[in-house]
Amino acid sequence: MSIIYKKSASRTLLMEEREHPQLYREVFPYSKIGRIEFDDVTIPPRPANPFFITDTTFRDGQQARPPYSVKQIARMFDLLHKLGGKSGLIQASEFFMYSQKDRKAIDTCRARGYRFPRITGWIRANIDDLKIARDMEFDEVGMLTSVSDYHLYLKLGKNRTTAMNDYLKLVEQALAWGIVPRCHFEDITRADIYGFCLPFAGKLMELSKQASMPVKIRLCDTMGFGVPYGGAALPRSVQRIVRAFTDEAGVPGEWLEWHGHNDFHKVLVNGVTAWLYGCGAVNGALLGFGERTGNTPIEALVIEYISLTGQDEAADTAVISEIAEFFENELEYKIPPNYPFVGAEFNATAAGVHIDGLAKNEEIYNIFDTKTILGRPVPIIITDKAGKAGVAYWVNHHFKLEGENQISKQHPAIGKLYNEIMKAYEEGRNTSFSTQEMLVLTKRYLPELFVTELQKIKRLAGRLAAHIITKLAGVCVAESGNEETIKAMNLFVEQYPFIQFLTLNNIKGELLEAVITDPSYQEKYGNLPKKGYDYSGREWFKAPISTGKLHISDLYQSQYTGKLIITVSMAVTNENDDITGVISADIQLEEILIREAELEAAERAENMEE
Repeated sequence: MSIIYKKSASRTLLMEEREHPQLYREVFPYSKIGRIEFDDVTIPPRPANPFFITDTTFRDGQQARPPYSVKQIARMFDLLHKLGGKSGLIQASEFFMYSQKDRKAIDTCRARGYRFPRITGWIRANIDDLKIARDMEFDEVGMLTSVSDYHLYLKLGKNRTTAMNDYLKLVEQALAWGIVPRCHFEDITRADIYGFCLPFAGKLMELSKQASMPVKIRLCDTMGFGVPYGGAALPRSVQRIVRAFTDEAGVPGEWLEWHGHNDFHKVLVNGVTAWLYGCGAVNGALLGFGERTGNTPIEALVIEYISLTGQDEAADTAVISEIAEFFENELEYKIPPNYPFVGAEFNATAAGVHIDGLAKNEEIYNIFDTKTILGRPVPIIITDKAGKAGVAYWVNHHFKLEGENQISKQHPAIGKLYNEIMKAYEEGRNTSFSTQEMLVLTKRYLPELFVTELQKIKRLAGRLAAHIITKLAGVCVAESGNEETIKAMNLFVEQYPFIQFLTLNNIKGELLEAVITDPSYQEKYGNLPKKGYDYSGREWFKAPISTGKLHISDLYQSQYTGKLIITVSMAVTNENDDITGVISADIQLEEILIREAELEAAERAENMEE
């Protein structure tokens, strides 16, 4: 049994047309910092039941960075499902639907067959966009329905009546096509709540009743002006906005959604306040990526949800660390070290605890068991109080050394590291050592833990070369004299002149075709083996034949040109994916590094479609 709450307006919801826009200049003077007004109207919390999370990583989140590839979107969608989709905590994720890549991403994620997150769309408020949603068989779509006079009068050039009528026509059509409309009340914290927003919401509820279908409303704090404070006045009070929609306009809490921005560092607290005052969903994005200052971080909402409900099983919190690794490794995003839950040093302590004491007193310095909950052991920040055990612990933790690979505090290199650290403090240092400083010292005394610059160069050159050689292998036929293959090989070396020598060999290792890139090298390559020469003993041939995978050699000096080169080789297959030969390319290191930016740009462009 639950208490009966009033869910009807205390006043008639009539739209107030205005000759001039209501810009609330006393609250938003523009030439000064915005004001927070109080009118002493306080209301008690009344949490939504249930409350949950929705995602905008692939919509608003993509407006803050270079577009994700289809492959990247699919991986993040998997992580969202793994994090909170299995329980239904993360209920939905919205997608753009305009480009071919957008549609491919939607198809790929739909093919996963997950119940949650449900895949929803986002459109501008026009019939052509709605037709796209219909043709793509969306059952729910968000539509941009701006509500502040800043947007209506100053951006769209409409008055309130015209804007509302246009919105309602689109909503009616969506319902007629069986699509649940989700109206995005853009810029709600600068809007006239009683003069436009609630009358509009009331009309939407009437359409919902007529169609026997939900009409959802997203409350968009577009500029981050919302405030969580009790007694704060409209239009900035999050509490009052939510309660006005549920109690005055009769919008069910489960049809309401809060979408915040972090312009004033309130994005999380505002979202949680919306939950606590009756809004069913809070919309966020992975790591808070979103337009300008970003949206509510999904991972923060997950932690807050568990804190509020005690439902530990609602999410697999260890996935938060997987998400962080994906952003750093795959998306090459550098997460700030102190970023909550995912930063490299978010749970680090500089409290002077040695490693021996840390194990005994971890709870004193740690917010919770981060190793169990997030898969993140407690690191320490190095000061003069760290001791050799602390230095060894830092090295093992940072480089993820486990078992027999761990370095003990008795290791001579740890002693040298410790001596360098103590010398700095003896000379007057009074700050902790940063991660970067520790890496410099560690590289000096434990260089074997680092990838050398030569290895980095090889990896870079190999990756760039691999991308292009894989394309060529896909069009070659392992037979002598094939005109299409010869044409493709010649065109290839013309396009990529840093390839000094290109060969095609059959499955026995016999040379079928060879192309020398630079005419000036013809004389140097004059004594090369002729067609039929047996290369079967070469590692660059044996590796692709035995594994079917790309092979990248170590760096070496060409005996013909004297240039530093790597050999990249790839299996050639037929229509049945049977290996029929190997194509190999000798690639000049210096030349490929000169064209690094160009090749990476081409690689990114192609990956967008994958």
